[in-house]
Amino acid sequence: MSRRTDLRFRATTAVQRRLNPLLRRLPLQTVLETTGRVSGLPRQTPVGGRREGGSFWLVSEFGERSQYVRNIKADPRVRVRIRGRWYEGTARLLPQDDPVARLRRLPRVNGLGVRALGTNLLTVRVDLDT
Repeated sequence: MSRRTDLRFRATTAVQRRLNPLLRRLPLQTVLETTGRVSGLPRQTPVGGRREGGSFWLVSEFGERSQYVRNIKADPRVRVRIRGRWYEGTARLLPQDDPVARLRRLPRVNGLGVRALGTNLLTVRVDLDT
């Protein structure tokens, strides 16, 4: 990883550590809840994405460096809060999917942030239990 990429990652995660606790309290903010791979405790992360049928799609800006992606690898069972309602599901990492093309189908504001800050994009699909 280049030094510039590492600096961008560190700066972004420092800002997210301060903003995420506030954002996840907003009732209409989409939140992904994973299980901590070490602690076993629920971990909530504000995310942007879109529900399409029985799936919820998002793009991780830091790919496998994201803590929630690491948690998904350890335990793919997750919950997603969409428009104030919780859904359970199974997350799948899709490295073969084109994350840039996927971002074009997701909400614009999220797509701009992910493209601007992201260094290693990774598509994540959550198959929701119905």
